[in-house]
Amino acid sequence: MQVPNGTLIALGGGDDDGLLRLIRSELCSSNSHIEVITTATLEPMESGQAYKEAFEELGCQSVRFMHIDEDNEPDKPEYLSRIAKAEVIFFTGGNQLRLKEFLAGSQLHQLMQRRYQEEEITIAGTSAGAAAMSDRMIYEGHSYHSLQKGEVKTTNGLSFIQNVFIDTHFTERGRFGRLAHVVTKRPEFIGIGLGEETGIIITGGNHVEVFGNGVVTIMDGSHVRYSNLDEVEEGEPIAIENLVMHLLVEGHEYCLSDRHFRKISQQKRKTSSET
Repeated sequence: MQVPNGTLIALGGGDDDGLLRLIRSELCSSNSHIEVITTATLEPMESGQAYKEAFEELGCQSVRFMHIDEDNEPDKPEYLSRIAKAEVIFFTGGNQLRLKEFLAGSQLHQLMQRRYQEEEITIAGTSAGAAAMSDRMIYEGHSYHSLQKGEVKTTNGLSFIQNVFIDTHFTERGRFGRLAHVVTKRPEFIGIGLGEETGIIITGGNHVEVFGNGVVTIMDGSHVRYSNLDEVEEGEPIAIENLVMHLLVEGHEYCLSDRHFRKISQQKRKTSSET
């Protein structure tokens, strides 16, 4: 499998000032072209203008936003041209199903995927924009029902990364159950739960490093010895034995390929901050 040259950054929602500062300080220059995609939100002008101003306050001089929906098709020549030269693509929060409905499978989406694989581009998102990054995404499952069979729904995402479920607002909205549910059903997937104001940087499509003040929860269903998912009826509670879970904070990372948790050495952090 090809190792992507691009970087993914996913934030769990909440205040995203830290994410914007991270992008500006470590991943782009003042002249980098930044495109904000407002498709997930129902207030595109307000959201797009707010992010434009926030990036500009950090010194970014080339920030634009585009809204893609039923009235604004994605494959306009202008949009394709802008995405072709963007160095940062940022997806806002809102409803991740809108990203699938209006963007997935378009020429614009395919261009983003190709550039992520081949070039040193940064694709970032918060809340819905983070949840939609993988090939499968969770879009439904209330915390108090999520450990009942059939209550958690998933669908195709934007497929920048494979075999990962990214869930957002994780601790604040009690989403432990729904992530446990999906990785037990699909053990080839790693579950990543992002607390608010907390996120991950994924490099090489494999190495996951935490940033922010909160906790990132990793769930691994590959060691489950037993679950009753195939035995119970829809709406009945599920049982799971030996679900593996890790809690990561800033200064820690996780390798998706070997499913390994590690603390980042001081030397590595120092080297990273100097490059």
